[in-house]
Amino acid sequence: MASKTPHSDGMTELCENCGQETAHSVSVELKTESSKSENSEFSREPYRVTECRSCGTETSQRMNNA
Repeated sequence: MASKTPHSDGMTELCENCGQETAHSVSVELKTESSKSENSEFSREPYRVTECRSCGTETSQRMNNA
């Protein structure tokens, strides 16, 4: 679970690679899931993207599982 730390300007989360709570950059990106170019604008989904500020490991998780 993410938490705001009083001494940091970022989010701290458990990093699978580091094995400990580290500062992360967190953003939301729209990713196209369709490989077809026709109507691809209708296959965009929001993903939560985090990057560990210690080791650089990036993870993404689909936010809408409809």
